[in-house]
Amino acid sequence: MTHLKRELGLRDLTLFAIACIVGPRWISVAASAGPGSVILWIGAAVLFAAPLGVAVAALIHKHPEAGGLYAWTRHDFGPWHGFLCFWMYWFGIALTLPNSAMFAMSMSAYALGPKYAYLSDNQTFVVLATFVSIWLALGTNIVGMKIGKWTENLGGITAWMLGLLLVGVGAMVGMQRGSATPMNTPMHFAVAWNGETLGFFGAMAFGLSGMEAIGLMAAEIRQPLRTVVPATWVATIFNTIFYAASTLALLVLIRPGSISELHGLADGSDVAASLLGWRWLTPLIAVIVLVNSIGGWGGLGAAVSRMPYAAGVDHLLPPAFARLHPKWATPYLSILVFGGVASALLFAVQLGDSLRAAYQALLSLMVLSGFVPYLYLFASAWKAGHRIAASSGIAMTLLTIISSAIPTSQVGNIWLFEGKLLAGTALMIGTAWLVYSRRRNIGRNVTA
Repeated sequence: MTHLKRELGLRDLTLFAIACIVGPRWISVAASAGPGSVILWIGAAVLFAAPLGVAVAALIHKHPEAGGLYAWTRHDFGPWHGFLCFWMYWFGIALTLPNSAMFAMSMSAYALGPKYAYLSDNQTFVVLATFVSIWLALGTNIVGMKIGKWTENLGGITAWMLGLLLVGVGAMVGMQRGSATPMNTPMHFAVAWNGETLGFFGAMAFGLSGMEAIGLMAAEIRQPLRTVVPATWVATIFNTIFYAASTLALLVLIRPGSISELHGLADGSDVAASLLGWRWLTPLIAVIVLVNSIGGWGGLGAAVSRMPYAAGVDHLLPPAFARLHPKWATPYLSILVFGGVASALLFAVQLGDSLRAAYQALLSLMVLSGFVPYLYLFASAWKAGHRIAASSGIAMTLLTIISSAIPTSQVGNIWLFEGKLLAGTALMIGTAWLVYSRRRNIGRNVTA
């Protein structure tokens, strides 16, 4: 009988976590809000990322089996809640991939040189390139974690490379020309605590989310009792420093009001390349972002595929989902279905909207669907005795969910935006109940 293989050691698990969490698009998002966003990064790390790491480590120790969020919620709150948690999270990640890929593909146009930079705002190019890249990332993980883990390792390694490169370039430009954004007094880092800032704070918590992905891989971690805790802490500390330092570096290069969320990194590297005479800088950063992003998509795709596998074992999905590939020992059908749904969502969300508005709709819907399962996760952590971490995590989760439903200035048609969120959320919950109720009856017949 084929079983999941324990291929992930401490190094692999740490880089896997970094690849799944680091999203270069969040650097531009944070920098567009000014220097105060650095304080918000630190706050989000203390109030959300660190509690998430504590909760994930505790729950892996309590339930060291495949399925992560699904298994934890099923054990603590029953099969329906476990299935709903899996369904919402699964769709949230299916939305995360095209959203992240749209950013990376917009950035990738700069790797082709200034002549092709206009493609970064070309909807046809971005969408088609996104489609190809998603399947490239998922394909490496179908053939087994022994090979697929190197995609995630590269994603984690290039995160280090990107952070060091941005900070180094920012320091050199700062010494040569000075900072484009005033940051020489504490007042420049002051944060105005209002509704807009709180919403932005929630979005930054989302930028630091993803540690639960290693919980989905619990059955493939070597010596989980020894490796999970150090992996979560190293990844959390690195990600916090990465985001805060990279945000500062981008603010040295460009003023906040000139930063585009889709290709702000490319614009900043263009400024640095011009001042330093490094024509190769922007293409290099574009390639690093692309490799890092593919590693993240591969990691998330591999991790989330373990949830339908576990649900299939429980007879809540067709038996085919519980089968592993006889040679590669991967839930290949789960990965293929996930890629198909992510691709369909990529094309569907473009209907009736511009590229930037479609990007914002994807972002809000994936936050909404992806964060509801965190309520279950932190509730399980509460039951496991980690009540301080659970309380902080639940508060930040609720803040993020509420803020995701508030449209930004980039959204021209508010009714269309809110309609997509409402319809998307209702569709996810409704289909979860339909599938669960039907498969529960079948499962009872199978086990009778």
